[in-house]
Amino acid sequence: MTQVHAPDLVERLIGTGPIAAGGAGLVGELCRLAAAYPVTPLERVDVEVAGRRRAVWLKLEGNSPWGSIKGRTAIGLLASVAEVYQPGSRLVESSSGNLGVALAALARACGAQLTVVVDERLPAALRHRMTGLGADLVGADQAPGVSDLQRRLDTIQRLLRAHPDWIWLDQYDNPANPRTHQLWTAPELLTQLPDFQAAFVGVSTGGTLAGMAACLHRAAPATRIVGVDVEGSTAFGGTAGRRILTGIGASRVSTHLLTTTLDAVCLVNSWTAIGCCRAFAEATGYVLGGSSGAVLAACLQEMAADEELVEAVCLCPDLGLTYRDTIYNDQWIERERGFLDRVVPSPQFGPSRNGVTLATWRTW
Repeated sequence: MTQVHAPDLVERLIGTGPIAAGGAGLVGELCRLAAAYPVTPLERVDVEVAGRRRAVWLKLEGNSPWGSIKGRTAIGLLASVAEVYQPGSRLVESSSGNLGVALAALARACGAQLTVVVDERLPAALRHRMTGLGADLVGADQAPGVSDLQRRLDTIQRLLRAHPDWIWLDQYDNPANPRTHQLWTAPELLTQLPDFQAAFVGVSTGGTLAGMAACLHRAAPATRIVGVDVEGSTAFGGTAGRRILTGIGASRVSTHLLTTTLDAVCLVNSWTAIGCCRAFAEATGYVLGGSSGAVLAACLQEMAADEELVEAVCLCPDLGLTYRDTIYNDQWIERERGFLDRVVPSPQFGPSRNGVTLATWRTW
């Protein structure tokens, strides 16, 4: 399978200015890491939805060196600071989990120091992975009535005022975030599957979705781009509410999506996503992360509403390994269900018949 040429990718993500004296070593290491990055698998699952057989393709980004699609993002963000990077520079970033892990691994490989600003919702498994890779974790400053994301960003600003030589990677506004997926993730997908009807992509910072849309609209204009978000998120606007999943949704409008054209946006209840993850794992053996479950649930919802939608790709950002203590934990489920204020539908999957898994709906 053809892979994106790593040196070209990294060089296209670097800014237009001259590389700092210490940046050449960084670029060389990033080229090596990008070249070693695997083509993530694209797995077909045939499901029967509303009486019709459909093909759902799972682009499993969790099958990658650091366990999520954020490995690609991290390489792109680091390449973008080659103009200012010096050996031993301290990088700083806000993360709800997966990006922090990827950045910690890259910082160690490149000889950089890394501070990650996190909040209380960070899963323990991801916290341990970050610190195990050498990252310094700083808890977001407490501020009643302020969202977790804004608390993390305010803390970064405080740290930058105290340490003006630190380098903020800024996944929220750095154009290298969407550009990475425009130049790498989407072209890789098209190499694996040149023709499909729709792509379902989750949103957090909006970088992955914006980059995928930019490439697919140009290279595969007949493909529908569906952004997936969870209820309570304001990534696309609307009213903020309680969210229990990490890795999907945001508490502010994504700046990466301000100029992005999408064919549709699908909002999924977090419990719908959780139920989808658990039922899908039991029926098929695929253990998906929470954001991946939201994307799959959105795809099934759209297929149930549109009998002509028979082949779609779900970009699955991560797998379920780091969610053992949350969405795959019965005690966690029972505790969080106390906040459930209405009946919520969720996919369930019957036994496979002739290679086709029956998808129906139940309620929590």
